[in-house]
Amino acid sequence: MILGDSVTTNHRIDTVGGELSYTATAGRMTIGAEVFDDGKFKGNQARARVFVASYVLDAPDDERAKRPVTFIFNGGPGSPTVWLQFGLFGPHLVSTGDVDSRVAPPYALTENAHTLLIDSDLVFIDPMTTGFSRATADSDPSQYHGYIGDRDLIADAIRLWSTVNQRWVSPKFLAGESYGTTRAAALVGYLLRRHGMAFNGVILISSVLDFHTIDDADEGNDDPFVFYLPTFAGAAHYHGKHGDRDLRDLLDEVQAFAETDYRLALARGSRLPAAERREIGAKVAGYLGVSTEFVLRANLRVQHGHFVTELRRDDELTVGRLDTRFTQSPGRNNQAAMEVDPSLDFILQPYAFAANHYFRSVLGYETELTYELMYGRVFPWSYREFENRSVSSADDLAAAMRSNPDLKVYLASGFYDAATPYAAAEHVFAHLRIPAGAYDGIVSYYYEGGHMMYVNGAIRVAQSDHIREFVRWASGNAEKPIVAGEYRFHDIRTGLG
Repeated sequence: MILGDSVTTNHRIDTVGGELSYTATAGRMTIGAEVFDDGKFKGNQARARVFVASYVLDAPDDERAKRPVTFIFNGGPGSPTVWLQFGLFGPHLVSTGDVDSRVAPPYALTENAHTLLIDSDLVFIDPMTTGFSRATADSDPSQYHGYIGDRDLIADAIRLWSTVNQRWVSPKFLAGESYGTTRAAALVGYLLRRHGMAFNGVILISSVLDFHTIDDADEGNDDPFVFYLPTFAGAAHYHGKHGDRDLRDLLDEVQAFAETDYRLALARGSRLPAAERREIGAKVAGYLGVSTEFVLRANLRVQHGHFVTELRRDDELTVGRLDTRFTQSPGRNNQAAMEVDPSLDFILQPYAFAANHYFRSVLGYETELTYELMYGRVFPWSYREFENRSVSSADDLAAAMRSNPDLKVYLASGFYDAATPYAAAEHVFAHLRIPAGAYDGIVSYYYEGGHMMYVNGAIRVAQSDHIREFVRWASGNAEKPIVAGEYRFHDIRTGLG
C-alpha cells in the first residue's frame, strides 16, 4: 500500500482566520520504481518509504479540491522538515524563545494562530534518511543522497500524494528553505517537464539557487566575498560596531561599495597597488568591525567561517553562522574558524523535542526508528551531474517561469544570515533568464533575522501573514501583496528598496 503505516487523527485549532477543523495524516509513503527484465515490464518494485505529515482542512470534496495545497521541505542537504513545520507553517509551534529570551528545557508546543493551514493544506515531506524516511531493505539509500536522486524521490512523493488524494485540480505550491530552495527550483522545472504538473507558486526561504555565489572556499571565485560583505556588516551592526547608525542605510552603502570598488579591487589581484590595497582593506575592516590587519592577512577576502570567529574574539565569543545574532563561548579562543555554530545549537534542541514528541504523542505515529534530525547519514552527497561546474537550479526555475507565465515566487532573506547571504540571492534572481514582465510575479521580503528568521516571534507573525497573502495572490484569490513599512520590499530589477 502507498500509505500502509499511516495514522489519521482529527484536530481543531483557533487561528486568526477562525476555528479550523482538520485531519492530520502521518506515515511513510512507499515509493516504487518500474522494473524491466530483457525489455519486459515486471511491475513496480518498492524502493523507498518516505515519511509524510499532512494537514488537510475538513471540508466537502468539492471545496477541498479548490483549496491550495503546499508541499514543504527543509534543506541541508540531509535535513528533515521539522524546522518549517514547527517554526512557521504547521498548526503547532515549538517554543524556542529568541537570542535574548531563551527557553529552558523541557520545551512546549503551542497552537500556531497564524498557520498557513488557514489558506492552504500542508504536506511536509522528509527526504531520504532524514526523519523517519528510509530505503527498503533491498534498496541502496545512497541512490537518493544526491541532487537528482533526491529531486526525483520528492517528485514521486508529490505526484503520488496528489494522485491518491485527488488534488491535481488544486492550486499547488512548493516551499523550501536553504538547500530546500535548491530542491524546490529543481522540482518546479522537473515536475512540469516529467509529469506536466504546473504550480501556482514557489516559496523560497533563505534561498541558494547557485552555489557559485556562496562558495568562498572555491579558489579564484571572488563573487562570494562580494555577496557576503553586506551580511557581515549587518552582523557587525547588530553587535554594536556601528553605533546608532540606521541598519538599512548601512547595508545599502556596503552593498554599493561591494559591487563596485571592492569587486574591482579583488579583480585586480596582485596588480592592486599597496596603498590602494590598504585603503580597501581599512574600509572593509570598518564595515566588518574587525582590524585592518585581519582583512589584509586574508588578502581582502574574509571567509564566513573566519569572520564569525573573529568578530567577537576579544569578548571570547563566537557568533552564529545561521544567525549572526547568537553568540557562544568557543572553548578555544585562538581557533581560526568556527567549529560549532551557536545559532544551530540554540535551535536544534527544542526542534528535536518537537519531532520526537509530536509525531508519536499527538499524531499517534508509532515506530522504533530514530527520527534523524541532522545531516551526517546522507553524506557523501552526490553532485555528479555538475562535474566541472557549479551546482545550480536557477535555470530550472527560469524555465518553469517561461513555460508557465502564471507561476509566482516568494523570496525571503534574513539580514543576519551568514549561510545564504541575501545579496547572493539578489544576484541570482537579477540574472534569471526570464522576460522582463516575469519579474512582476516575484515578491521579495527582507527580515531582521537569520537563516531561520521566524525564530523571532514578531518576524514569524509578519512572515506568516506575508506568505498567506502570497498564496492567496498566486491562487488568484487576491491582489498582489503590498509589503508593510518595516519589512523592506526590494525590487530585484532596480535594486531599490
